[in-house]
Amino acid sequence: MPAIIVVGAQWGDEGKGRVVDGLAREVHLVARYNGGDNAGHTVVAEGRTLRLHLVPSGVLHPHVTCLIGGGVVVNPAQLVAELDELAAMGVDVGPRRVKLAAAAHIILPTHRALDGARETVRGKRALGTTRRGIGPTYADKAARTGLRAGLMQDPEEFGERVAEAVAAHNRLLQEQYGLTPLPVDEVAAEYCAYARRLEPHLVDGSALVAEMLMAGRTILCEGAQGTLLDLDHGTYPYVTSSSAIAGGALVGLGFGPREVARVIGVAKAYTTRVGEGPFLTELLDEVGGRIREAGGEYGTTTGRPRRCGWLDLTILRYAAEINGLTELALTKLDVLAGIHPLRVAVAYERDGERTTRFPAQFGAEELVRWRPVYVDLPGWTQALEGVRRREDLPPEAQAYVAYVEETVGVPVSLIGVGPDREQTIWSL
Repeated sequence: MPAIIVVGAQWGDEGKGRVVDGLAREVHLVARYNGGDNAGHTVVAEGRTLRLHLVPSGVLHPHVTCLIGGGVVVNPAQLVAELDELAAMGVDVGPRRVKLAAAAHIILPTHRALDGARETVRGKRALGTTRRGIGPTYADKAARTGLRAGLMQDPEEFGERVAEAVAAHNRLLQEQYGLTPLPVDEVAAEYCAYARRLEPHLVDGSALVAEMLMAGRTILCEGAQGTLLDLDHGTYPYVTSSSAIAGGALVGLGFGPREVARVIGVAKAYTTRVGEGPFLTELLDEVGGRIREAGGEYGTTTGRPRRCGWLDLTILRYAAEINGLTELALTKLDVLAGIHPLRVAVAYERDGERTTRFPAQFGAEELVRWRPVYVDLPGWTQALEGVRRREDLPPEAQAYVAYVEETVGVPVSLIGVGPDREQTIWSL
């Protein structure tokens, strides 16, 4: 059976959690493949809102095994807190259901301190990170000085390795940033306790994925962030520190491309962004504020207001190309009700030159020189929350979705018309 990859097609926060939750009914393994607790996936089910940062979004389905893959960086304090919260809700999060890949790297408190220090030093050039220690942890991974989750098999040895890493980070904090060092022994003891708690969840992640695929079971790969935050293919340097595109699933989980059957790009019916960096269709007016409030556009992880703007089809074409999308999931279509006209960007212009390809490869400083070219589409006034079939949408809403499909060249298989998991139109 195949692998299905769910990937963000914009700057993250597109609604991947609800898509994964919906698809999880038909799969056997849901696996996170990148990022850390800088990502927040929200699932609304039966009037209950569940915000997940590390545990895969398929956890509400009892038949599903959940894997935090080797490409993820893990804050053990956040993971333990999530497991405890889910257990208190009656969700089975025991070692047989929630597994942690031994190859995943561990975030230390000093990683978070370094993240904050580097953002402060950047000043006006700050990247707008969540200060969760993600970048410094991936940097240690690339430098081959990081700590992998597999070390937690021996909690005492793990504690000693944590002490060594914290001491090294402390020297940087003191000498380079003039900050107070963190207590080495206290952090080591804390992480030793996390190791005892999490050791039963450890697994060879790639072996588990291979075992599932060989047994004919379907795996669902859950990405964090979005295409434009990808370290290599996003709006650098205003990006995350991991591979957020579909190819990141193969690297982060450890399987080959021939296993992939579907790549689902998730996009809002408009565009949002958190943090700094270029955003060419951003709305700094009443319409942008209206979208923010109607869509509840505040960060799941940070609570920061999201920047809101018109749907940018240039971005979605780029995402389709970079990820090899087989289909799109279009979320939050209901938020656009009552706005007329609805503008969508179809190209960019600069000094008489026009392009229909998102010019991300030349970096953020180049991107801001372009201006979007818009097409206006008619809006609708009807509420969509009760609609469950595509043909029952208002004609203008149907035309909006069809225009997205035609321009991007990818069919829309899911339409979100409200926050609850049941407020979904499956159109393929």
